Amino acid sequence: MNDFFKKFIARIGSLWGGWSMVQRIILVGIVVAVIGGVFALMKVSSSPTLVPVINRPITDEAALDRIVLRIQQEGVDVSVTAGLVQVPDESIARRMRAILIREDLMPTGVDPWQFLDRERWTQTDFERNANLRLAITQDIKNLIKAIDDVDDAKVVITFPEKVLFSADQKPVTTSVIIIPKPGSDITQDRKKIEGIQKILIKAVTGLTNDNITITDQSGNVLNDFEGRAAMDRLALTERENKFITTQEAKYRAKILSSLQSIFSADRVRDLDIKFEIDMSKKAIDTEEFFPITMKPRTPGLAYDDSVLVESITRSKSTSDTKWEGTGYNPEGPAGVEGQTPPAFKDMSNLYGRMTQGTNTQNEEINRKVTQEEKSPQIDRVTVSVNIDGNWKWKYDEKKNPVILADGTIEREYTPVPAEQLRSAQALIRDAIGYNSARADSVTVQNIPFDRTSQFKDEDAAYYRKKQIQTTIVVFLSGLTLLLVAFILFRMISRERERRRRLAEEERARREQMLRESAMAEAEQEGVDVSISVEERTRMELMESVINMAKEHPDDCAQLIRTWLLED
Repeated sequence: MNDFFKKFIARIGSLWGGWSMVQRIILVGIVVAVIGGVFALMKVSSSPTLVPVINRPITDEAALDRIVLRIQQEGVDVSVTAGLVQVPDESIARRMRAILIREDLMPTGVDPWQFLDRERWTQTDFERNANLRLAITQDIKNLIKAIDDVDDAKVVITFPEKVLFSADQKPVTTSVIIIPKPGSDITQDRKKIEGIQKILIKAVTGLTNDNITITDQSGNVLNDFEGRAAMDRLALTERENKFITTQEAKYRAKILSSLQSIFSADRVRDLDIKFEIDMSKKAIDTEEFFPITMKPRTPGLAYDDSVLVESITRSKSTSDTKWEGTGYNPEGPAGVEGQTPPAFKDMSNLYGRMTQGTNTQNEEINRKVTQEEKSPQIDRVTVSVNIDGNWKWKYDEKKNPVILADGTIEREYTPVPAEQLRSAQALIRDAIGYNSARADSVTVQNIPFDRTSQFKDEDAAYYRKKQIQTTIVVFLSGLTLLLVAFILFRMISRERERRRRLAEEERARREQMLRESAMAEAEQEGVDVSISVEERTRMELMESVINMAKEHPDDCAQLIRTWLLED
């Protein structure tokens, strides 16, 4: 292999050495051209492929701008080169083409189906027509499927054979079955169905609306617009009633809120309002004639000093004609009697005089012509509202509610003053834009509400409150008695304890005195008295206490007081 390359290089070197300068330049030029061509081909191959939406340039700038703007609204990158509108791929091109046809954005004189013209060699006219029909059918199907609301579509187009006489020519017919996407409203949207019809009419020559049938997967005809007219009227009536209901609810909430803030929500509960609105469209042409203002009113002046005239003179002409002499009645040719009536023949040679005056004057007036279209228009507004008065309890001299024989509380009703009713009526009139020319009606009444259940609840609440108050008083009284009894018991117990202690102290004192007396008598008689240890200790302790009480009386008093408090 290395020998082959060495021989090949040697061969090229020998040839290169034998060539002239011109041959070498030609060879280098060829190599450079080949390399440049390869790079250009690679560059072209690597660039993205664009698909035209319409196979011919659009020369109308306004139409081109509308098409580009509509495609950009769909979020598609669009490129315009020399009037040719291009998008990234074929599926996007089909979808954009369907949108442009549906919305009548195709320029005049542009056939959107030129891309279906496919010329092939060695093909018969029958094959070309068959391929063309298949291509049209398939591309129409792709266009319909490109619509966002359509999940799938089936298209059948019948192309009849051409005959000699147009009266015997059968029309082109088309049947389309569309399967909507879940949640789509294409079966109820007339505009979208009309868009599919436009796509079919633009695609198939000679196709009319009467020969197009569009159904859904259930067999319901969607393009029977005449049959759907009643449904459209019902839908329109429903929308109109919804609009009227919305207006009534808005005004009702506004007026009811104002009245409840004045009279309280419990006294103003319901407000009925009815709008009679004419939803039909009316074109009105009005012609008015009015005086011409020669001098406007001076601002700030107490009276009107303006000058008005009915008209002003635009042009005027006057002419006077005078004639005096004999009349002349021409006769016919010689020998022919004239056509002058006999009555005028007798006057032909009379002497006459005539004077004629003409006065022509053109006047200008102010004239205003108004053309307007009204829809919708309020024909009449009616409002009715009931305002309840005030209910108050009756009290006796002790400020207690008056109880009737049946156990209910007696109440007194105070109606709404007529002045307040008139004020509320004026408030409502201003809120709805009252117009007497429309025969508007505003009714404000004072009718007491049925408050039987409310009064029953109030009476029950009053008696429940009284029962609670009585229970609390009884409980507090019992608690007070119990507290007083406890205090008396405590005081009696302390008094009994004090008396018992004093009695024991008195008894101990007496025993001590007896003991001391006995000891003193024994000592005087010289009798030896034996005293126990406990008795001796008790005597010594008693003697110490007595001595301490004599020496420190205050401390002893404090100590005794403390013992009493502890007991």
